[in-house]
Amino acid sequence: MSQETKTHALGEAPHTKAKFTIDPRFIAPILVTCVLLAAQLTAGVFENYLNILLSIATGIVTELVCGLIVDKKVPHLASAYVSGISVGIILQTATGIHWPYAVCAMLSIMSKYVIRVKGRHPWNPSNFGISAVLLLAPQIVTALSIQWGNNLYAMGVIWLLGSMIISKLKRFHVCVTYVLSFALFAALRAAILHDGFWTEVAPITGPPYQLFVFFMITDPKSTVHPRWAQMLVAFLVAAMECALRFVHNVTMFGHPAYFDVHAAYYALFIVGPLAVLAEIWLTERKKAAGASGPKSTAPATA
Repeated sequence: MSQETKTHALGEAPHTKAKFTIDPRFIAPILVTCVLLAAQLTAGVFENYLNILLSIATGIVTELVCGLIVDKKVPHLASAYVSGISVGIILQTATGIHWPYAVCAMLSIMSKYVIRVKGRHPWNPSNFGISAVLLLAPQIVTALSIQWGNNLYAMGVIWLLGSMIISKLKRFHVCVTYVLSFALFAALRAAILHDGFWTEVAPITGPPYQLFVFFMITDPKSTVHPRWAQMLVAFLVAAMECALRFVHNVTMFGHPAYFDVHAAYYALFIVGPLAVLAEIWLTERKKAAGASGPKSTAPATA
């Protein structure tokens, strides 16, 4: 009797070669790290590595502390690493100013534990922290823009790596909807402002916008669940962004708010949580309706 026959006779599963697998939670950190390396190698965007190391370290430490205090367990640190590296990539400050990176990473992670509705955090953590810092300290903090220019090689790397992540998350339809909607509203702005279409559509062709498209608006934990709703939210984010681009010379907290410059981050900051809260409300309403539905009036039997 062969070994395989003996195995089946004993009720054991036949031996198969183990396949190499990777925890899906590590996919985004690995690929975001590749984006970071691509940014430095193609454009040399980082003048001081301390800033990005500070944001990553702050994000990880904050995640550990909050996880132990709030959830009473050691959290998985992949999310903190992604948030920290995103903050380090997107934020820009004057030379010698480092604290915004730490503050932004801390706000991003703490928001997940402090702001919860029915167990869900309505914001993408990185978007929350970046939007807050840009709004509260616009005089010393800005977002990455021209530092990468419109480098086609950098864009190609981000599209390749971003597509790999999105294929795993099944969120590519969100990216496509947002890009098409952005182009539609760019044409609208061009008509209203009597500007060139390619001038209005130019921002989305830069690598920083690709980070927003692939890594921020597609976050599974802060997006609604139905596929059609995800596409609708992507369209509404693009619509809100278009509206904010018409807003100029607004002063908040004694400084210019730059809604038009950072329109994408503010648009997601506004629309994203509203969509999540609407989904939570509808879900709770359905549960309540089901619980208070008609009950059986059949007579009891012995």
